[in-house]
Amino acid sequence: MIVLPYPSYPFKIKAINGKDQIFDPFRKIWVVLTPEEWVRQNLLQYLVQTLHYPSSLIAVEKEIKLGELSKRFDIVVYKNELPWMIIECKEAKVALNQKTMEQILQYQQVLTAQYLFMSNGHETMGAKIESGKLHALQNFPDYL
Repeated sequence: MIVLPYPSYPFKIKAINGKDQIFDPFRKIWVVLTPEEWVRQNLLQYLVQTLHYPSSLIAVEKEIKLGELSKRFDIVVYKNELPWMIIECKEAKVALNQKTMEQILQYQQVLTAQYLFMSNGHETMGAKIESGKLHALQNFPDYL
């Protein structure tokens, strides 16, 4: 399990039509502040502020095709113009389990990233793919 010390960040939050919204600086839009979105926004700040991943190479909530199905990944970090890392976010009360792993592996079929991570804000798990096998990680990799 990876422990993420989230950095401080002045999130912009406001109510729109009676629903709390948070400004996503990556998508440059206001989005409904769901428990999953809160995890996603904090994790994004961790990647940029703590790990110094380039924000311009991070995609958020983009659609991909899995055969005939349209799916949306949470976060993909690019390196050398290719997907390098896929991150699946869940709200805090959702356990990271086999179902979550199957979801991220579906995205992996299309994106073929080197790293896979999943987080519910309290628990974070990651793996590196080498020779077609998953190898558990204790930390996020450096972005060099």
